[in-house]
Amino acid sequence: MPSPELDIQNLKISFDTPKGKLTAVNGISFHLNQGETLALVGESGCGKTVSALSILRLLPEPPAEISSGKILFSGQNLLSLNAKALQDLRGRSISMIFQDPMTSLNPVLTIGEQMAETLLRHTTMNRQEALQKSADLLSRVELPSAKEKLKHYPHQLSGGMRQRVMIAMALACAPRVLIADEPTTALDVLIQAQILELLENLKKENGMSILIITHDLGVVAEIAQRVLVMYAGEIVESGPARALLDNPLHPYTKGLIASVPKLGALNKKGARLEEIPGNVPSLDQRPSGCAFHPRCAWAIEKCKTQKPQLRETDNQRQWSCHLEPGSL
Repeated sequence: MPSPELDIQNLKISFDTPKGKLTAVNGISFHLNQGETLALVGESGCGKTVSALSILRLLPEPPAEISSGKILFSGQNLLSLNAKALQDLRGRSISMIFQDPMTSLNPVLTIGEQMAETLLRHTTMNRQEALQKSADLLSRVELPSAKEKLKHYPHQLSGGMRQRVMIAMALACAPRVLIADEPTTALDVLIQAQILELLENLKKENGMSILIITHDLGVVAEIAQRVLVMYAGEIVESGPARALLDNPLHPYTKGLIASVPKLGALNKKGARLEEIPGNVPSLDQRPSGCAFHPRCAWAIEKCKTQKPQLRETDNQRQWSCHLEPGSL
C-alpha cells in the first residue's frame, strides 16, 4: 500500500489565554491518500480550521502552540522545518484556499499582481510570463475575460469570481495537496455546484489530493471519498463517505445528518427542522467523559465520567462512543 500524501499523527494544539493554556485540538490522527478528497466536518468551534492551518504552520505562535504530534508530508515532518523551508513549501507543494476570499485577497493590489507574486516566488518566470500564466489559470477556472480580470481589484469581482481567483492562485504551482477551508461558504447554490465541479475536475487533471473543511454535508456527499467528523477538538467518527452518511455510528454524526433540511419535509403539518440542542463547549468548559454527552439524546451514566476509546470496524469505520453500533 503506497504511503499517504499527508499523515497527521497525534496532533495536539493549545492556546495561551488569560484563563491559562487551553487545548483546541486534542491528539487527532488522520491521513490523506494520493488523489483522494477527504472531508473534515463539524460545527463551528470544533477545531477544523485550527487543524488545517497547523498543517502549513499558519497559526500565530504564540499564542498557539503545537505541543505534540507529527505532520508528515512525503515522509518529512513539517514541524521540524525552518521558516524559509516552510515558505518554499507553501503554495508550491501544499496550497490552501481560505474561507473568505474578500479578506484573503489584498484589496489594494490587482488580481494580476497578486497571482504573479506567487509565480515569481516559486518559479523562474519573469513578470510578463507570470502574468500570462495567471491569465491562463483564470481561464482554466472558467473565469470569463481572464486577461481583463487581471487588471481588476477584488472588490470589482463577485463572490463566485473571487473564489475562482483563490482556486487559480492555489493551483498556480501545481501543488500535490490542496486544503480548501469552506470553499463554498456564502455562495449561492448554483455557484456552489460550479465550484465543487471545478475542484473535482482540477483534482483529476492534476492528480492532487484535497482536504476540504466544511460544515455542509451536501458538499461532503458531492465531493468526498472519506469523511472525518470532529467535535470539541477530537475526531469522533471517520469512514468512507457513503457508508458514514447512510449509517452514522456516533450520535453527533447522526445529529448533524438529521439537521440537514430535506426537500419537501417542512410542507407536512407540524413539521420542524431537527437540531442538536446546546452548543459546542468553549475551550475552558470541556465536559468530563464524552465531550458530547450534555447534548446527546442517547447518553448513559458512563458517558458522563469515562471518555470513550476510538473503535474500529473491519470496513474502515472508526468511532468513539460507549454505545454499540445499531443502538442509535
